[in-house]
Amino acid sequence: MSTGSMDAGDFAAWIRRTAERVSADAERLTRLDAAIGDGDHGLNLDRGFRAAVEALPGDVPPGRVLIAAGRAIVSKTGGASGPLYGTALRRAGKAFGDAADVDAAALGAALRAALEGVQDLGKAAEGDKTMVDALAPAVAAYEAALADGSDLAGCARAAAGAASKGADGTVPMRARKGRASYLGERSEGHMDPGASSTALVLEALADIAGSPGAGGSDAAGEG
Repeated sequence: MSTGSMDAGDFAAWIRRTAERVSADAERLTRLDAAIGDGDHGLNLDRGFRAAVEALPGDVPPGRVLIAAGRAIVSKTGGASGPLYGTALRRAGKAFGDAADVDAAALGAALRAALEGVQDLGKAAEGDKTMVDALAPAVAAYEAALADGSDLAGCARAAAGAASKGADGTVPMRARKGRASYLGERSEGHMDPGASSTALVLEALADIAGSPGAGGSDAAGEG
């Protein structure tokens, strides 16, 4: 039986940690995007998650935290990444409903909802060289760990590891979606920037889920 839970403070800490990771890696993400896209992914996502941190509400359930963050990202992030990340967070937030605490099973369902939202919007599948190539294996790994009885932190670690491996796996792929698809074979040999940033988001989740506060929550005081 999986144990552990996260509350609103933990999810706010997740958004803050993601913002920190994206900010620290913004230049690399932008370089990745310059090779096969518009060259602005890191800068855009940095601006979006900074806005999400500023928009974090107080004294609301976890679902409202993610919905508010998603809305801020949509309003402040340019390109395709704003709608995609915004949709992912809002779908996850809606999946929580008004629950005050989220257990491992509920978080897994929310991550599945986030993936479905991204796929509904972007019409991408695994192998298309997009963020789905990191997010889909992350969700699958989370669900497999949950089925094996891992606690929430263990499930989150499994998801982060799969997301990182999925991002690495985009390097040899030929892009079939987005601006990168126009490059044809020239898109091969480059990591997809959206898959790379997705790995950062899942690594941030694992950071918070594995902290002493998750299920506690010391993480609520971060920021």
